Amino acid sequence: MRFFAFCAENEDIGKRTDTFLSDEIEDISRSRIQKLIENKNITVNKKEISKNYKLRTGDMIEVCIPDPESADIKAENIPLDILFEDDDIIVINKPQNMVVHPAAGHYSATLVNALMYHCGKNLSGINGVLRPGIVHRIDKDTSGVIVAAKNDAAHKGLAAQLACHSMKRIYYAIVFNPFKQYEGVIDKPIGRHPTERKKMAVTDKNSKRAVTHYNVIENFDKFSFINLRLETGRTHQIRVHMASIGHPLLGDCLYSNIKQPYKLMGQALHAKLLGFIHPSSGKYMEFESPLPDYFEKLLNRFRKQGEK
Repeated sequence: MRFFAFCAENEDIGKRTDTFLSDEIEDISRSRIQKLIENKNITVNKKEISKNYKLRTGDMIEVCIPDPESADIKAENIPLDILFEDDDIIVINKPQNMVVHPAAGHYSATLVNALMYHCGKNLSGINGVLRPGIVHRIDKDTSGVIVAAKNDAAHKGLAAQLACHSMKRIYYAIVFNPFKQYEGVIDKPIGRHPTERKKMAVTDKNSKRAVTHYNVIENFDKFSFINLRLETGRTHQIRVHMASIGHPLLGDCLYSNIKQPYKLMGQALHAKLLGFIHPSSGKYMEFESPLPDYFEKLLNRFRKQGEK
């Protein structure tokens, strides 16, 4: 158990408690603080508060952080394609068809199971027992670069970059239909689909702003090979945005009604590049992942059929 106590001063007046504490406690995220408030581990003037409580001069804030629970997730000796590793972070080239963290129906063979075997206890605990080390995620059927944190301070540093959209994330995708305009920006809000729980949608209701930049690398007869840069990071953002402009991803049965001509394991989407400031050294780092074989085979097939 860790314990902290703070007294709000004049410059703290009006700050939300979760914001104040995420600035004061170096190795803990704002989302983790909100969970601590919900679990009554944080009090102000000995009283329970809501997560949006705003501080007043002289408020006494007390924080009790329980020791991390033992994860009931088994470490598994699953080979990892490691692009970089040090005492703070590990950068992985995730294969297609691998779930990032355990969830209902997927409690083994995930990236977390593999990381627990490889890193042992050296993973951040910020996201709880099911997601140790996981700062961000990519879909099961999306391959490519992902970074995990080995300690809470590194996790917080990476999460802050995600939150302010300074992390560089480039994806490659194959989509239906060639483009007339070779570059563009999709600025459409994304929220939960109103009737289908597993889907997201472009909607103005209970949504957040989502921005995707795209550039065409190659146009083919019925498809296009494109480069995408995420300005924001909403769930299924690329898949939802591309479908919304008439270019759903090849292999994406969730967001496309087009009959799929090839037997793919999922959408043709690859996290090609990830760039960020190292949370300890302060140096900018960038990592790239080669296109998987199935992706290259599709492109070669389209090129042989005749490039436009």
